[in-house]
Amino acid sequence: HGVEQSYETAVEWYRRAADQGDAKAQYNLGVCYQNGHHGVEQNGDLAVEWFRRAADQDYADAQCNLGECYYNGHGVEQSYETAVEWYRRAADQGLADAQFNLGHCYYNGFGVEQNYVLAVEWYRRAANQDDAVAQCNLGHCYSNGHGVEQSYEVAVEWYRRAADQGHAKAQCNLGVCYFKGLGVEQSYEIAVEWYRRAADQGSANAQHSLGECYYDGQGVEQNYNLAVEWYRRSADQGHANAQFNLGGCYYDGHGVEQNYDLA
Repeated sequence: HGVEQSYETAVEWYRRAADQGDAKAQYNLGVCYQNGHHGVEQNGDLAVEWFRRAADQDYADAQCNLGECYYNGHGVEQSYETAVEWYRRAADQGLADAQFNLGHCYYNGFGVEQNYVLAVEWYRRAANQDDAVAQCNLGHCYSNGHGVEQSYEVAVEWYRRAADQGHAKAQCNLGVCYFKGLGVEQSYEIAVEWYRRAADQGSANAQHSLGECYYDGQGVEQNYNLAVEWYRRSADQGHANAQFNLGGCYYDGHGVEQNYDLA
């Protein structure tokens, strides 16, 4: 704004401010080193060093990123326990990403004793801040009765909120709910709509499900060619059921020329 864009100059000013103890500049410098952006070479050790300086000043984004460094073992020795400590400090400040990460740790028992109830609590805090991944995971918890009373209706509500934000997994899950009539009135047509949205974003599960809908003529006009097209896109991502179904299409000559070798 008002100057020629120069990442190198930006980093130079970040560094000057960071050296004077500016937490936001320290965090920004950490991000530059973490990603190898803006004219600096990627360096996990230096990323951690700058994140830690900002985190020690209670800068929530830096605390969350430092947690992720410990979670993944980037620039530090991997430690779920230490990751949880930093996630918690950021989560207590209301940072949605950290709240989600903490929920994820409780759900899977990473660095803490597995606890679905606490996972749901943290997912909910992040979900209420419109964190789409947390909304999708909260829907999953309601769908399976993990840490909450099982309810497909509530699951659908959370899946929908995430799906409306463009979250592919939630769109696919919402499609499954419509396909099976779980928590909503059963509708193959609406299922196909949601499968298609997720499939267009590259969701292998949704691509496979959309292929099945075309194969069986559920919610769309039966079309083996399109079934094969979607099975193939899913199979190319390593989806086992799609690979099996694609093999079946080659075996039966549905949507492709019959070919026992390719089957």
